Amino acid sequence: MFVSGYVRGSGVTRSTEKKRPLVSRDFFDDASNFELRYVQDYERISEIVDALRAVDNRIVLTNGSFDILHEGHSMYLEACRGFGDFLIVGVDSDDKIRARKGPHRPAVPEMERLRMVTHQRGVGLVTLKHLDHEKWALIKAVRPDVLIATAETYSPEQIAELEAKYCGEVRVLERMATISTSARLRRIQLGLAENAER
Repeated sequence: MFVSGYVRGSGVTRSTEKKRPLVSRDFFDDASNFELRYVQDYERISEIVDALRAVDNRIVLTNGSFDILHEGHSMYLEACRGFGDFLIVGVDSDDKIRARKGPHRPAVPEMERLRMVTHQRGVGLVTLKHLDHEKWALIKAVRPDVLIATAETYSPEQIAELEAKYCGEVRVLERMATISTSARLRRIQLGLAENAER
């Protein structure tokens, strides 16, 4: 079994990819192992998922911006991991975030956000979600046993469609942050200190 993991600018090509194991114990280590955990190619992600399922791993998928990573993100990812054996995280690209939140976001560039997410306990694999990807492209590639989302991500009709066609179940979690990244950035711009008491 072999892994893809083509990383832009890394010099990893299809010929060298085949020399690396598709699934290795490094996926389950506490170390970041970014060069292994960041996989761009959705087809290769599907292959990795197939190999993990062959040894009875329950696959969990979640998505997000993870801009200015904070304790709410860490708690959310830890909760996601609790729904299965292997957690895949789709991280919105810079262009995708700009289209949704405006020209001054993200505050942290995509490669740094990807690296920070791989440092979170329980994250098995990360990938980028691009603006030009078809609707639910990553969900279709992974076909997770459990898709985790926050309350405003999908409508009830979309959840029904996702569960009927692309995943075992959709779990909706409450946001776990005491302050959002957008609110934190506004406070910084206004020069306001955050309340130290919690």
